[in-house]
Amino acid sequence: MGYQRVQKDFATFLLYVLGFFLLWEWLRPIEELTDTSNIIVFLLFLVLSLLMAFFGISPVMSSTIKVLYILYELHYLYFEGSFFQLSWIAAFASDVWHNFGLLAGRDWPAITNLFRSMLFFILLWLMTYLIQYWLINRRQIFIFLFMTLIYITVLDTFTPYTADAAIVRTVIAGFAVMGILTFNRLLEQEGLKKGASLSRKWMIPLTALITLSTGLGFAAPKAEPIWPDPVPFIKSYGQNSGSDGPGIQKIGYGEDDSRLGGPFIGDNAVVFRAEVESRHYWKVETKDTYTGKGWVTSQPEREYLPFGMGEEIPVTSFVDNEAIETKDEVSSVYTFMNYPHVVYPLGLKNIEASPFITYELETATEKIRTLDRGRPFALEDYKLEFAVPEYSVTAMKASGAKAESLPEGFLSRYTQLPEELPERVRELAQEITQDQPDWFEKARELERYFRRAEYSYSQTDVAVPDENEDYVDQFLFDAKQGYCDNFSSSMVVLARSIGLPARWVKGYTEGEFKQSLGSGLRLFEVTNNNAHSWVEIYFPDMGWVPFEPTQGFSNNVQFNFDTAGENTSQPEAEKPKETEPPVKPDKPEGTSSKESPFTLEKLWGNIEAYLKEHWKVIGAGVLAGALLVVVIFQQRGKWLPHYFIWRFKRTKNDEQFAKAYLILLKELDRYGLKRKSGQTLGDYAKYVDTFFSTREMTRLTARYEELVYRGVLKEGSWNDTKELWENLIKRTIA
Repeated sequence: MGYQRVQKDFATFLLYVLGFFLLWEWLRPIEELTDTSNIIVFLLFLVLSLLMAFFGISPVMSSTIKVLYILYELHYLYFEGSFFQLSWIAAFASDVWHNFGLLAGRDWPAITNLFRSMLFFILLWLMTYLIQYWLINRRQIFIFLFMTLIYITVLDTFTPYTADAAIVRTVIAGFAVMGILTFNRLLEQEGLKKGASLSRKWMIPLTALITLSTGLGFAAPKAEPIWPDPVPFIKSYGQNSGSDGPGIQKIGYGEDDSRLGGPFIGDNAVVFRAEVESRHYWKVETKDTYTGKGWVTSQPEREYLPFGMGEEIPVTSFVDNEAIETKDEVSSVYTFMNYPHVVYPLGLKNIEASPFITYELETATEKIRTLDRGRPFALEDYKLEFAVPEYSVTAMKASGAKAESLPEGFLSRYTQLPEELPERVRELAQEITQDQPDWFEKARELERYFRRAEYSYSQTDVAVPDENEDYVDQFLFDAKQGYCDNFSSSMVVLARSIGLPARWVKGYTEGEFKQSLGSGLRLFEVTNNNAHSWVEIYFPDMGWVPFEPTQGFSNNVQFNFDTAGENTSQPEAEKPKETEPPVKPDKPEGTSSKESPFTLEKLWGNIEAYLKEHWKVIGAGVLAGALLVVVIFQQRGKWLPHYFIWRFKRTKNDEQFAKAYLILLKELDRYGLKRKSGQTLGDYAKYVDTFFSTREMTRLTARYEELVYRGVLKEGSWNDTKELWENLIKRTIA
């Protein structure tokens, strides 16, 4: 499309405003459903682009302003210092070049946020161009309106986004745009001048119609849906393992644990790989408040403690004293998912990553976030230094007597239980531990309690508590079947019922052994299937000590049973032979896995594998298909008239006459015989006849004007004029 100055009247301005609102509906869900922020920056870009289009700014000037705006906003979002200090340009160019390499290698998850934002700006640039093209040149908006409605209704159905108001806004804006465009097309076709009186006669009924239809839509009764809600099934492909409780969920890390329960499906997506010296769990965060349905934090206003590389990490897993022997180890982590946080083992001492990375500890959860220039940033790799503890059982047995030394606020926080917790839960905790003399033995007895045969591990047949049921109570007394969340939550509640300060911890198990790396290092792969939760109980003068109640799991914590007068430390959990295929730690020991039936996940996995193997052939096929479509479109002048002749030749219905005439006008326009602005159909017909040296267009137009202005179409008109029409449309064949 060439550069074209736009008539600056109110109706055209209104078209641009309505086009902006339609584009805005595409941006509204992004802020809610993704981690995208600063949406106002992109909205201002839309406003700027549409205003320049309305005022007819030349393409060169418009493009220059847009590029400068994009660069300025990218600098504002991702760089520090002044925009006019051009030192940031080198870092920007390096980042763009790096991301082009990632695109070439199809490493989509590794693309940086800076590059994603730049691509988003380019996408919005293209969308504003299309809006201008559809509104001003083509005078058609139905396809874009239809796509917008499909977009927001699909999001409303399959995501948490609520699009009730969005659908209404889109329909109102879309109908208004289509009404104005129809009015403009009629004026152009009939060569009429746009006047205030004529505009009012069209716009007032259009406004009334839209208002009436919107009001009726609100007031009319709505029938209940006739199809079942697909959201519970679709949620199974989300990554939040504890988002909404009911329905099948997909295993993996998620932040919302307020509603636990229900089955989940596995997910082999790799989260990270780690080079370790010994097996250990990977912690992400803790939760301290049990609601009866799940876990939340007691501090709604998040407080963060910042620190940098080499600085003391403000999280203490255990107390540094003689009762805890430690061994220093190092683990290297290589991430595959864009999580802006660190996974870390017990006894973390230092984090080593890029020198520009800083960290902050969320005090409520002990989650360590990673930041780049103050903004959340997902690390590709980092190294962890930590101390592996070995606890003295003698000291732990004696520590319970020092409970009075614990602050009252601390005890209140970590022994919290809901008032409506069924009494039989507290009674069960007392019954299990009544014969144990100290905190350590009580905790161990609670841990051993879940090894009973009456409790079983399952990922699929897992109950969901009703509104009046407690999550832990249901598992302990009714279901007795579940996965890590059921076991760990139950042990925390039981421990708190007898006064032991305990908290719920979530993260990942050690993962699956892959190979030996030499120098005592081994490579483990951690997937979403390894997402896990366990228990930590606080012992005075000792710190937080992990316990593992889930059947089939072992958290590799070492206890030195020195009460017998000799070191009989519990060895690290048995390690699989590195020459044999390892057992996946996300499934309990002793359970057998059957070949699962056909699922959408398997189908997608097969498709993904096929695409990876044959991507070159598929890409060549897609490219060839696209080229074929382009060639066919460019050559439409040779085949499209034949199609129209075939379409209308066999019909005898006079109603086809008007459609055929309008198609002829379009084909003549494509051929190059363009109708001038304000030119009547009669004058245009004479121009066409002069060009082709015939009288056919004049005769055909006279019959069409009789239909338009008198509303009369003589019987047999199509049969009488079919030959004239066919002769003319044949002349347009390029």
